[in-house]
Amino acid sequence: MEFLNNTTFSYDIWTGSQLNDHDALTTFSLAYGKIHGYVSLLVCFFGIPTNIINITVLTRKHMQTSINLILTWMAVSDMLTMVTYVPFVVHFYIQYGTYELSAEKNTKIWMEYLLFHINFSALTHTISIWLGVSLAIFRYMHLQSSETGNLVHVRRIIRARIAIFVIIACSVLLMIPNFMSTSLELKANTSEIVYIIEDTNIGTPNITLINFVNMCIYSAFAKFVPCLLMIVFGGLLLRTLDMQVRVRRKRMTKLGVIMTRPLHTSRTTVLLLIVMILFLITELPQGILIVLSLFKSGFFLDVYIPLGDVMDILALVNNAINFVLYCSMNREFRRTLVRILRTRGLKHYRTHAHTNGTGTELVTEAAQKLSVMVDNQACDETISKDPLETANVMTMVSATELSTLIDPKHTEENMQDINEKKFDENEEVK
Repeated sequence: MEFLNNTTFSYDIWTGSQLNDHDALTTFSLAYGKIHGYVSLLVCFFGIPTNIINITVLTRKHMQTSINLILTWMAVSDMLTMVTYVPFVVHFYIQYGTYELSAEKNTKIWMEYLLFHINFSALTHTISIWLGVSLAIFRYMHLQSSETGNLVHVRRIIRARIAIFVIIACSVLLMIPNFMSTSLELKANTSEIVYIIEDTNIGTPNITLINFVNMCIYSAFAKFVPCLLMIVFGGLLLRTLDMQVRVRRKRMTKLGVIMTRPLHTSRTTVLLLIVMILFLITELPQGILIVLSLFKSGFFLDVYIPLGDVMDILALVNNAINFVLYCSMNREFRRTLVRILRTRGLKHYRTHAHTNGTGTELVTEAAQKLSVMVDNQACDETISKDPLETANVMTMVSATELSTLIDPKHTEENMQDINEKKFDENEEVK
């Protein structure tokens, strides 16, 4: 939220509500508001392209699973949140003074965009948090099921698509009261007439029924209920994870496998648990603050509004951080990303070679074979399954060319990884 200073008070420039700027929390908010625009812009410039990368990697044919499908739509939702946030923060925090209230800044078209941003971001946050709940439920059901095979794989993807559709549709219906409770009004500011958002009178006896119902529904079904479900299924996942680690350790010990390092847990389950924890950190405090704002007089102006920018930046960081989690915790995600980059690099290399008229010399028959292998996303599998073909290719390509196409680390796997994979092939996100 933004505030307009005068000698005694600060004003929320969206609603014109008067705030006491001698309050410590408001003072902190005023100080942070000066840098919030630039910080949030940096987060968005990182989060938008990385979420596009997430979508690109997770939609590859060999990566299509029910979990990855949900993660893909979560990336879409997060990306859309940040895309709409950029114009908002540039206009209201950077282009004009953070505490400026003027006819140029608070024009009708920009205030209408602000209304759109408020409603749309609330919708995308609701979709994201319920997708997080579905991740926990699908993962728990997957770990409890012993079914395998292509038919089971297809059924899980179909169920995930149905769940995603239901979540999006229900989220839109859930937000209808929110859409109806916000509107613009004119406010006199010295000699100017500016547009502001109509005061909702939250936490006062003057609050309208539709605003009260909207806040109750939003806090319950967009905050508390999904957070409670995440806690329940997160606990079940932790319990299942611990049991599976014990079983796998016993089996590997019976096989006589010497473990040179600690037995890793299911990276997919751990990854999803971290995603859920981030949702809880971001969304649960907001739900608590909304309820307190409804039933405690003055809490909305004195606490909720001053913390608005802090809650925004936490939500933006949560939207942008998934790429870092995927790269650091999922080996298949990293390998697929590298394959995509290599494929693009190889195509650029071949195009550049032909452009220079040296394509015949530079693009050898072996390089063409390797390009087909990479394009089919089967380079690693071919190397491991057909060493003779790999040897033939290596003799036809110079060491310099080969080093740019094949990562030597992918030609071997640690013996412990191979044995672990036998018991954990359904645990990794493919």
